[in-house]
Amino acid sequence: MVTFPFLRPRRLRKNKLVRDLVAETTLFQDDLVLPIFIKESINEPEQITSMPGVYRYPPNDKLVNYVQDSYENGIRSIILFGIPSYKDEIASSAYDKNGVIQRAVKIIKDSFKDKIIVITDECTDEYTSHGHCGLVNYNNGCYVIDNDESLKIHAKIALSQAEAGADIIAPSSMMDGVVKAIRDALDGAGYNDTLIMSYSVKYASIMYGPFRDAAYSKPAFGDRRGYQMDPRNAFEALKEARLDIEEGADILMVKPAHTYLDVIRLVKDHFPEYPLAAYHVSGEYSMIKAAAINGWIDERTAVLEITTAIKRAGADLIITYYANDIVRWIKEGVPF
Repeated sequence: MVTFPFLRPRRLRKNKLVRDLVAETTLFQDDLVLPIFIKESINEPEQITSMPGVYRYPPNDKLVNYVQDSYENGIRSIILFGIPSYKDEIASSAYDKNGVIQRAVKIIKDSFKDKIIVITDECTDEYTSHGHCGLVNYNNGCYVIDNDESLKIHAKIALSQAEAGADIIAPSSMMDGVVKAIRDALDGAGYNDTLIMSYSVKYASIMYGPFRDAAYSKPAFGDRRGYQMDPRNAFEALKEARLDIEEGADILMVKPAHTYLDVIRLVKDHFPEYPLAAYHVSGEYSMIKAAAINGWIDERTAVLEITTAIKRAGADLIITYYANDIVRWIKEGVPF
C-alpha cells in the first residue's frame, strides 16, 4: 500500500488551478431553479421582510422584467408560487383559469416561449382559508384532512396549470396518491408531455417559516405533521419516492436540502436513474442571509459551499432563492 512520504494528498491542493482541475463536484448555472412569488393584489414588487432580497411580484410587466433580468443572467428554470386575492375552504382560486398562477404562466410563456422552463407549485395551502394542503373535514370534534377528496382538487389545479402552459407541475401536498391523480388528469386531457416533479420527500420542518410569511400560508389551526414527513425518519423517504415513481413522477424532490443531505444521498443511491431536485428552503436562506447581514460569515463563500454540498450529496437540480447570485458568483469564479 502506497503511503507517506510517496503519497502526498496535499499535492492536489497546492493551488487553485490544481484544485479546480481535480474537483469532484462542480456547480453549473443549469443546475439551478429560481423560486418566484406572484401576488395578485399588488402592482409593484413587494419586499418580503423575513427573506431579505426576495420579493413578491405582480402578474404584470414587473414580473416579466424580473424574469428577463434573470434569463439574461443565465437562469433557465423558474418555479412559481401564487398568492391569490381571495381564499376559501376549497381553494377555488387555485384552479381558476384566470387565477394568479395561471395568469403568470401565460404572461411568462407569451414573453419567453420555450426559452425558460416554467414549473408551477401545485398545492392548496396558499389558496385555502385554513391554510392546509388538502380539504378539511370536522369529525368528532377534530379537524381531519380528507386525503382522497383532496386528490380531486389537486388534479383540477394541476390541469389548470398545464392548460395555462406550465412545463412541469410540482405537487407539494404530500397527499397519498396525488401524483397518480395528477398524471391521470393530465394524460386524460392530452397533456402527456407535461412533467411531474413531485415533492416526494417533504419533511414537516421548522425551516418553512419565512415562506409561510411570504405566501401567507401558515395553517389556521394545527400543523402539517399528519401528512409531511417526520424529521426523525430517513428510510421512509425511500417508500415515498418509490410510490411517486410508481404513480408517474418524472422528477423526485427532497425538501429541505441543506439540513437533509443524508436523505438526498439515500434517495439518489436508491433511484439513480431519476432526476433528483433538492429545495434549499426559506429558513435555510434566511439563516445564511441573517448571518451575512450581521457580518458573521462571508455570504458568497457560505452559499457556494452549501450549494456545492447539496449537489455533492446527489441533487441534480437545486431550487434556491440564491439562484441569481450563484450564477453571478460562478462567473466570477468559486472561492475555494
